[in-house]
Amino acid sequence: MKKNILGNTGLQVTEVGFGVLTVGKTQLNMTIDEGAAVLRYGLERGINFLDTAEYYETYPYIRKALKGTSFEPVIASKSLGRTYQSMDTAIEEARSALDRDVIDIFLLHEVREDPDFDSRAGAWECLQEAKTKGIVKSIGLSTHHVDVAAKASKINEIDVLFPLVNLQSLGIRNGTGFGTKEEMAEEIKNASQMGKGVFAMKVFGGGNLVGRYQEAIQYVRSLEGISSMMVGFGYNHEIDRIIEAVEGSLEPSYVPDLTAKKIQIDQGDCEGCGNCIVRCPNGAIYRNDQGLAAVNHSICLTCGYCAPVCPVRAIIMF
Repeated sequence: MKKNILGNTGLQVTEVGFGVLTVGKTQLNMTIDEGAAVLRYGLERGINFLDTAEYYETYPYIRKALKGTSFEPVIASKSLGRTYQSMDTAIEEARSALDRDVIDIFLLHEVREDPDFDSRAGAWECLQEAKTKGIVKSIGLSTHHVDVAAKASKINEIDVLFPLVNLQSLGIRNGTGFGTKEEMAEEIKNASQMGKGVFAMKVFGGGNLVGRYQEAIQYVRSLEGISSMMVGFGYNHEIDRIIEAVEGSLEPSYVPDLTAKKIQIDQGDCEGCGNCIVRCPNGAIYRNDQGLAAVNHSICLTCGYCAPVCPVRAIIMF
């Protein structure tokens, strides 16, 4: 698979990366052996870029997949930590759990509108010191926000930007409101021109765009400044299809089988705003005992109308 240099980091990453969240307990909840087997298959097919996070609890899958192999993938992790100590703990956990002295990329996870970045100054200081010590190669942030991406371009110490972008603008924010794919594409280009390495998340909008499979892939591939796009895989055939798509050998009419997929709401991301409840045409979304959105699958139409109105990209399909 084609590799690109990730900004000024010097890291070479494949055009498609493996988002390890999918195999973990919040989505497919695969056993360690099952998830590691899919990961290893991706590595064998040539994928060399893995994305994980402290929050995902997926380090054991990666360690198992790499055990006894000669693979040396680029691994990106991230933490929601806000203080120096919490970030230091997250970095040390990753080093230990992954059995690596050095983590290639470590990010502030899901930075939101101001003053979120500034309020995490302690965590950011820790990342900078970790890079100076040589236990992290490159640092930066992940975000769903256009305004945060714009800010990141102007911060010299940021090496890597991991933004959300897709062809339908699902989950993109700008300040306290919705953002657009055009706005995010502009900031991706600007960040790249400033030497930041940029790789994209949510190409399929959390699974809601898989019905527009090749269109979704080609849209993100076409954006100026994107070095790689992270995609969550749960099955070997999904890896085969996306490799065919980027290499140009996939049938133009190909659409994945969606019959077994269901709308799910990530309870860790949902903020209980109720937008999806109002938008659902069949009354399938309701508030659970925690005041968060949940889905009654017995009457859900899997129409996907709820996804565009979610401000935090909590609605996924798998």
